[in-house]
Amino acid sequence: MSSTNVVGILGGMGPAAGADFVRLFVQACAQQLRARGEPVRDQSFPEHWLAQVPVPDRTDALASTNQGAHQPLEPMLQAIGRLAALGSRTVAIACNTAHAWHADLQQRFPQIELLHMARETARHLAARGASSVALMATEGTYRVRLYEQALAEAGLDCHVPLPEERQAITRGIFDGVKAGNMQLAERCFSEVALGLAERHGAITIIMGCTEVPLGLQGSAAVAGLDLVDPAQVLAAALARRAYAARQPH
Repeated sequence: MSSTNVVGILGGMGPAAGADFVRLFVQACAQQLRARGEPVRDQSFPEHWLAQVPVPDRTDALASTNQGAHQPLEPMLQAIGRLAALGSRTVAIACNTAHAWHADLQQRFPQIELLHMARETARHLAARGASSVALMATEGTYRVRLYEQALAEAGLDCHVPLPEERQAITRGIFDGVKAGNMQLAERCFSEVALGLAERHGAITIIMGCTEVPLGLQGSAAVAGLDLVDPAQVLAAALARRAYAARQPH
C-alpha cells in the first residue's frame, strides 16, 4: 500500500463548497488508487483535514481599502496554522476568490505547499489543448484578474461575461446557492453560460466560483457545454500530492 502525506483543505467559503470539495477529493483519491492498481478501501485513503471557518466575504474585502475585521486574511491564516499543526504538508483552498491572498498565505507558511486553483486549472486546460476559454466568477475574482493572469501565463485567452451577466452570476451565488435557492442559481448560471457559448462558440467555460458547479448540478440546459470545475482540478492536484512519495524536509 502506498504511503501517504497528510493534506488539508481550507473551507467555509461557503461551507457547502467546502463540504463538496471533500467529496471531490475523495473521488480523486479513489482514481489515484485505481490508477496505481491498488484496492479502494477505507485504509487506503490519506489523512486529510477540513477546516470550515467563518471567513469575511472575499469580494467585499477586495472592494474595500480599509483594514479591519471584514478582511479575510487573518482567519485564513489561523485556519492554515491549525492545518499545519495537524501535519498537513499540502493545503488546498476551496474558494476561488480567496486566492487573491495566496501570496500572503504562502509567505507565512513556507513549510506548506499551498496549491493555487487558477494556476492548476490553467495548466490542466493547456494540457488539454485549449487555446481560448470563458470565465464565470465573482466580481472579486474578476477585479484581481486571478484567472486572466494564470491563463495568460499558460498561453490561453480569456473571455469574460457582459456586465449584466456578471450581475446574474452574483445573484446566483448569493441569492441562489448561498441562500439555498438552487432553482434560482441554476437559472442565473445557465443563462450566462449559454450566452457565453452563443457569442464565443464551442468554448470551454471555467466555473470559477465554487458555488457555480453546485448551482448547475444536473442542469439539462447546459448539458452540451464544455464546463470545467476548478475545484475538481484542484482536488485532483491535492490527491496527487497526498499519494506522492514522501520527501525529506
